[in-house]
Amino acid sequence: MANPFTLGFGKKPLTYIDRTAQTTTIIEDLTSDNPSSQSYIFTGVRGVGKTVMMNEIVRHLNQKSDWITIKLNPNRPLFESLAAKLYEIPEISALFHKAKLNLSIFGLGVDVENVPPVVSIEFALEKMLLQLKENNKKLLIAIDEVTKSDNLKAFVSSFQLWISDDLPVFLLMTGLYENISLLQDDSSLTFLHRSKKEYLSPLNYLFITKSYKEIFDLSDEEAIEMSRLTRGFPFAFQVLGYLKWNEKEKALVELLDAFDDYLQEYVYNKIWSELSDLDRDVLKAFLDSPRNEVPVSQLRDQLEFSANKFSVYRERLIRKGVVHPSKRGYLELTLPRFRDFLKHMTLYDF
Repeated sequence: MANPFTLGFGKKPLTYIDRTAQTTTIIEDLTSDNPSSQSYIFTGVRGVGKTVMMNEIVRHLNQKSDWITIKLNPNRPLFESLAAKLYEIPEISALFHKAKLNLSIFGLGVDVENVPPVVSIEFALEKMLLQLKENNKKLLIAIDEVTKSDNLKAFVSSFQLWISDDLPVFLLMTGLYENISLLQDDSSLTFLHRSKKEYLSPLNYLFITKSYKEIFDLSDEEAIEMSRLTRGFPFAFQVLGYLKWNEKEKALVELLDAFDDYLQEYVYNKIWSELSDLDRDVLKAFLDSPRNEVPVSQLRDQLEFSANKFSVYRERLIRKGVVHPSKRGYLELTLPRFRDFLKHMTLYDF
């Protein structure tokens, strides 16, 4: 049997723990008669499962006869890509032919006799979406790992106009906290502040324990020990399972070096490179305490930060998924064995 765990990103692993409650709530909202939002943004630290969750929602809605789902590459022309992908669906292109939409100028279909071609791609998409509405179809657009660009800004601005015109179009986007913030802070994209934001939290420890126990035929104690080591981080769940599958005879402690190496290479080095110097100083201050959970007052005193200054970095690191407020007045490192990573970075002064 092949290893049921994977080190890849984006693709749904063979061994996968659903975020059932969160996913179901979003699907129920999107498919309701009066959705609370027609756009959702999934954000969180690298490896937390944003893409997998988005794809699960796409897969679910794609099974419904009244829904069309299209995934777009944010690095390609979004308007043209959407129009082309819509036209590639035989059932949908038939609707455009019936409505005598002349989209030949964009290389879609053929010239329609006595009908002038639509010359604006945005106007063409508006007409295409209107046809979907008249035929009781809904369109879900999914864009993974968005970053601020003129291409995306123009597309999101048009999306805002489409929903204001009551067109049946919905948008899912994933992105890192800092990239989503840059988009939201753009004065022309204030609409995104009203989009629903889903911050992906750690997986349920009980589900991780059950999965490890069943796959490896472990005792409760052994499965719980593995589960705790992952701290609910989806990529860590996959890495630890992957290593255990390949080295079943080894004790858990013997897997830790390889576990650390994978986390550092695939996730932590990139997270570190995207932090500011002061972000890093706040994290290094955790090393002066023997525990992951540290009083905020202690961190402030070590850094000689005012309460207002510290709150800025506290919020940034929470949004990035690196720390979380474990209880009132305390912060805790969230990622598995991240403390060991910080020691390594401090030792070599990276």
